[in-house]
Amino acid sequence: MDSYPRRFRDAKAAVRTISELYEQTTTRLREAFIAYTKGQDFTQRVRGTYPFVRLSSDGPPEIDPRSAYGFIADAGVYATTVTRPDIFGRYLEEQIGLLLKNTGGEVEVGESATPIPIHFALGETFHVEGGLDPARLAQLPRIFDVPDLTILDDRIANGTDIPSLNEPKPLSLFSAPRIDVSLMRLKHYSGTSAKHFQNFVIFTNYQFYMDEFVRLAHQVLAGGDAGPLGLGYTAFVEPGDVVTLAAGVARDQEARPLLPPGAPPPRLPQMPAYHLKRPDDSGITMINIGVGPSNAKNITDHVAVLRPHAWLMLGHCAGLRNSQSLGDYVLAHAYLRQDHVLDADLPREVPIPALAEIQTAIEKAVGIVTGLEGYDLKRVMRTGTVATVDDRNWELRPSTIQNLPFIQSRAIALDMESGTIAANGFRFRVPYGTLLCVSDKPLHGQLKLPGMADRFYRERVSQHLAIGLETMALLRETDRAQLHSRKLRSFNEVAFQ
Repeated sequence: MDSYPRRFRDAKAAVRTISELYEQTTTRLREAFIAYTKGQDFTQRVRGTYPFVRLSSDGPPEIDPRSAYGFIADAGVYATTVTRPDIFGRYLEEQIGLLLKNTGGEVEVGESATPIPIHFALGETFHVEGGLDPARLAQLPRIFDVPDLTILDDRIANGTDIPSLNEPKPLSLFSAPRIDVSLMRLKHYSGTSAKHFQNFVIFTNYQFYMDEFVRLAHQVLAGGDAGPLGLGYTAFVEPGDVVTLAAGVARDQEARPLLPPGAPPPRLPQMPAYHLKRPDDSGITMINIGVGPSNAKNITDHVAVLRPHAWLMLGHCAGLRNSQSLGDYVLAHAYLRQDHVLDADLPREVPIPALAEIQTAIEKAVGIVTGLEGYDLKRVMRTGTVATVDDRNWELRPSTIQNLPFIQSRAIALDMESGTIAANGFRFRVPYGTLLCVSDKPLHGQLKLPGMADRFYRERVSQHLAIGLETMALLRETDRAQLHSRKLRSFNEVAFQ
């Protein structure tokens, strides 16, 4: 019988042990569940628990003041439960490696007291209900652990977690059960497995952008002009986990084994995702999140557990200034948050700062794609405050009510997603940015109507998407430690990025 916990000074060895422990436990749970579906009865609970990573420190180490993560600031015991090393292995190796380097100590890997719900042990492609009749389904919670809402929350990320004196301090923003539920939700909403998601994520609210992204991705994988995408992509994944490999790339050349070949779903999922993959996961994931702040919060709540390097909102907006023209770009430097969906987690009086690395990359990308620079960029792009609202028909309010917040905040554009995505990026410590395109000017009599809108979308989508892709290419070349800015981190921050 293996003995745990084990101590490590090598991050690779620690992650190998995490993988072995997780695989042993989930395999045992899956085998027991299959036996249960075939009629076997159990006289006692079948339980497996998540692996944990733990670090003890007698005193605060010397901290590089430039660092945003990878260290602990105080003496004490720190720990987190971990899951899905097939997805998070590279991430865990990096984070544990930084801790070992910065503390000079050891980490422990062992079995936690937190049960793995059978739904999560079975993985994304299994359904507990599928193989059980109503009677055995009702008996399931007596045999196997099921998800526990009391530990599926964001207290650590929200800064409201207060461990007792006998509990370790958190190492990570997310516990293993919180991560697992998000991985399941990503599969449900996006139609693709979480293991395909890449570290640079673009959100949009129009299928026009997705269609153009799909066209460009297939063009690049076939060996065509890469344009703003750049080179180095190995595969493209579409809803249903339909995989297209790059010309000359064999299936076993993927840095992570691909899932079995998928099939297109009978209908698109609610928020379809497409993944242009690179071997080190530095490719681009693009998601059509639909319309509204609720969708924006929903998808970013779940993408955040994957710890992406950056996410960017590309969408359309109402221009609020007479000097703007349809097709002009808006680079958000601030957000007037009237979306309300995050009020309980991140009060609206909390400022959402612009991130210099993201802003610089977006502005540079606009210049590269449009051929404009310096003062001439002001012909097509304006920077300022973007108002995000939760009412698509905000224009129907009396003008004295609807206009006052825009006047006071100096807002230059309005949409329904950008402020939510930026605020959740800030809350979850994910670098964020927004580049919108003016598609209507309702305060000046130019309403978004079907004929005008369709023509506008066709004409502007290619350039707007090219700017977003160029931005991600520039961010890929940015030092990651610099990209994950210190302004995203609190004074009592967890060690893991």
